[in-house]
Amino acid sequence: MARSIRRFLARSLRSLTLAFIFIFCSWSYVHAIEPNWLDLKTVDLTLPHLGREFEGYKIVQLTDIHADRWMTEERLGRIVEEVNRQNPDLVTLTGDYVTKAAPTYGPNLRAFRNLKAKDGSLAVLGNHDHWSDPKILVDILKEVGVTVLHNEVKSIDRPSSQLNIAGVGDVWAQQDDLPKVLSTLPEQGASIMLAHEPDFADETAPTKRFDLQLSGHSHGGQVHIPFMKRVLPPLGKLYPAGQYQVGEMIQYTSRGIGVAGLRVRLNCRPEVTILRLHTPTA
Repeated sequence: MARSIRRFLARSLRSLTLAFIFIFCSWSYVHAIEPNWLDLKTVDLTLPHLGREFEGYKIVQLTDIHADRWMTEERLGRIVEEVNRQNPDLVTLTGDYVTKAAPTYGPNLRAFRNLKAKDGSLAVLGNHDHWSDPKILVDILKEVGVTVLHNEVKSIDRPSSQLNIAGVGDVWAQQDDLPKVLSTLPEQGASIMLAHEPDFADETAPTKRFDLQLSGHSHGGQVHIPFMKRVLPPLGKLYPAGQYQVGEMIQYTSRGIGVAGLRVRLNCRPEVTILRLHTPTA
């Protein structure tokens, strides 16, 4: 009897040890490894109205930074270095620069001062930015040379063509004004919409004025268990991650580089998106 009890206790101890090792390794991966495992994702897109002078134009998109005690200025600075190594023509930032406490964590965004793109950096705000302190964030972004678009359009000109970049106010914060954007959007050239919430594509696409919308917001689900439905916030359900065709418009949703809630990622690496634009071949 005593020998049986010893064998049972030994097996139980081995099982508990293996379970502890599995849990420890799993937690280490989702908490310490994958959130730091940056995916430099290159996407080639053909835009129907893109002028030939913009063939091969390179846009690098960053989104959902969620600056905090983890996403420090130093950490963000290393990501900026990766962006610069891509030699971008334009950098687009699509919102959620902090989760909360803009006065405390907004200064981390000063890492953006080192962004290097031929045509500069353009940004829109996200829902968390409005829930914190949008003025502080806008001021910091402007201070480091990032142009914030609030229901506005900026055109990038070449001798015989142009590329229009529009930025809509955040949908969750009820700051979006698509009619205002459309009223200032040039008829000529390809047009790209920056909108934090990806499902806004269902508003953008029917206008037939945009070739592409770039968004974030969903984090791709942040935790994506294979064969199970992604857990996503509202307005991130239709176009949670990657490329979609919405009518005549392409929607691209980046998984973002930061984390919100639990500082974990699973099967959903942080993403720096490198978009290479092409003119139609026909």
